[in-house]
Amino acid sequence: MFVKQISRLLAAGMLFAMPGQAGAEALPNLTQDSGAPIGDNQNSKTAGAFGGVLLEDFHLIEKLARFDRERIPERVVHARGTGAHGEFVASHDFSQYTKASLFQTGKTTPVFVRFSTVIHPKGSPEALRDPRGFATKFYTDEGNWDLVGNNLPVFFIRDAIKFPDMVHSLKPSPVSNVQDPNRFFDFFSHIPESTHMLTLVYSDLGTPASLREMDGHGVHALKLVDAEGNYVFAKFKWKSRQGVKTLTAEEAAAAEFNFATKDLYQNIADGNFPKWDLYAQILKPEDIEKLDFNPFDATKIWPGVEEVKLGTMTLNRVPENFFQATEMSAFSPGVMVPGIEASPDRLLQGRLFSYSDTQRYRIGANYQSLAINAPKPDVRNNTQDGRLNFVAKTGDVNYQPSRKQGDNAYADNNAKRQSRYALAGLTQQLAIKKPQPFKQAGEAYRAFTAAQQDNLISNLAGDLNQVTSQEVKEVMVSHFYAADREFGERLAKAVDVNIERVKQASLQ
Repeated sequence: MFVKQISRLLAAGMLFAMPGQAGAEALPNLTQDSGAPIGDNQNSKTAGAFGGVLLEDFHLIEKLARFDRERIPERVVHARGTGAHGEFVASHDFSQYTKASLFQTGKTTPVFVRFSTVIHPKGSPEALRDPRGFATKFYTDEGNWDLVGNNLPVFFIRDAIKFPDMVHSLKPSPVSNVQDPNRFFDFFSHIPESTHMLTLVYSDLGTPASLREMDGHGVHALKLVDAEGNYVFAKFKWKSRQGVKTLTAEEAAAAEFNFATKDLYQNIADGNFPKWDLYAQILKPEDIEKLDFNPFDATKIWPGVEEVKLGTMTLNRVPENFFQATEMSAFSPGVMVPGIEASPDRLLQGRLFSYSDTQRYRIGANYQSLAINAPKPDVRNNTQDGRLNFVAKTGDVNYQPSRKQGDNAYADNNAKRQSRYALAGLTQQLAIKKPQPFKQAGEAYRAFTAAQQDNLISNLAGDLNQVTSQEVKEVMVSHFYAADREFGERLAKAVDVNIERVKQASLQ
């Protein structure tokens, strides 16, 4: 048998083959993570034909250990996502409002965008009703800027202290492990400011026809600071050049499991690159008191506020490796560049901590060193060690100031400092003034077409009719009644609650 095997190998040119000869040009050697070649990737090393597998088979142990660790913790929110690379080209000079360098006319900035659903898990169908995350990482020449938002212009709550409770209510029950309208409507019946967002997410906007055919919103107000230190506030919006298209509940139920990712990838492969124009609404500090609502309330839009076009984003390349790009990408509204700063938005203020802290837990302290998150400029600071600390650092000085490097080695750069602003009053734990929870929800309802209103009522009633508490149903309907009388009356009829009790609840 051995002689026959040798003969076959010789005939195939596979025995004693020299580099460059036939038989030696096959695939490169498999290697371990250490780079050492793998001799046999098909058979474990054993103690004879019938003995146990040897612990000394290091390749086997390493292969299994690496496989055991292929998953990182799933995002608590925005777990189901897909991403694409592209570029942003600034079309208008924006220096009158911000010193951020990416808004110089004609300047091109690489971007990576991750689209996602918010509540549903990583393995869920892409057509489920949910807000869609729309997170953009700008790789600017002054560092990264993460514009983290959704396809809808507002959010359910205005204070980050409510966020864990809101997500808990929307996630599956800890008892049944099934998402339950009884739980989240019980929560939202206590949160009247959620009425605006619920009106939008239960409309057909809650089921986009594709990732290409939806707008994106930063949701939060941000502060823009110019070279002289003057500032205004801004809300950013991506307007889809493909138009906004949605699915009805029936169409969404019939959609393919991965329809959104397939649509995005196929259009990019076909050269039909999706585009969005970036706009900013500009609000001057002196105009804040003229508004009948708090402009730093994430449940509100800014009707009638000036809007300026900044440029156009084109997505033109899909990731070569889904995990290393889409799953390892990490976004935080706290990742900003000079000229863009936080506003007093209470939900934003909490997210400044929470989002980065999530990534430190999920990926590790050095998550911003990963290729998909790494900025274009060199990173120079005194952080050290921790998991995945693979970026080369040299020198003995990992502190500042230091005379070894000269007193001016880290000279202050006034142009890059955060802006200063006045503070007044006492510390407090109070709700915002001008809460106005219902007005904009009513305006949103009246802006829908008759068919869109019909779908909204049907979609809301579908979940509210699963609620067993009559009190919760009445309170929820009273919120929509306070937003618009017709809205509430139609919904009351659809879920079979007494309209007089709804009216009474709306007055409380």
